[in-house]
Amino acid sequence: MSRDDIVLVDTGAVKMWMARLYPTYAANTCLISNGLATMGFALPGAIAIRLAHPERKVLAVMGDGSFLMNSQELETAVREKVPFVVFVWEDGAYGLIKWKMNLELGHDSHCDFNNPECLAFAQSLGVKGFRVNAAAELLPTLPRALAEDSVSLVVCPVDYSENVALTKMLGEITDPF
Repeated sequence: MSRDDIVLVDTGAVKMWMARLYPTYAANTCLISNGLATMGFALPGAIAIRLAHPERKVLAVMGDGSFLMNSQELETAVREKVPFVVFVWEDGAYGLIKWKMNLELGHDSHCDFNNPECLAFAQSLGVKGFRVNAAAELLPTLPRALAEDSVSLVVCPVDYSENVALTKMLGEITDPF
């Protein structure tokens, strides 16, 4: 993506990683659902941003839980011919809730769910679908999806076991003793 393109990042574990690792170079090019942390805002938000800025590429980054909350908006984007990319981090759970429950309680409860076949669902709506199965596939796949002049969905399985390592590292930065 160029420095003026826009990324919308949904709430959840995906937000924690994107907020720390996605570099930005211009104001309002990375919009994160913070404050009230509205889950599911990235996909409908991407439609609005693309309509407001048709000259820019737009990427909605979401966890699978957020995606399931507003996935029907893919139909709206296809019908209205609003091209952008939805990038879904798939772990089959409410990752941030699971992360926090494990930190606070030492276990989690009722955070896991079953996903539909996201690519088949998207394709049934006329959305171009891509699946990333290994880290090495991400960099070649994302630019291909962004180059499409249509709505595209990129689904990538994630392993949030690194969340605990991130929490430990951040704790050492803020409280070194």
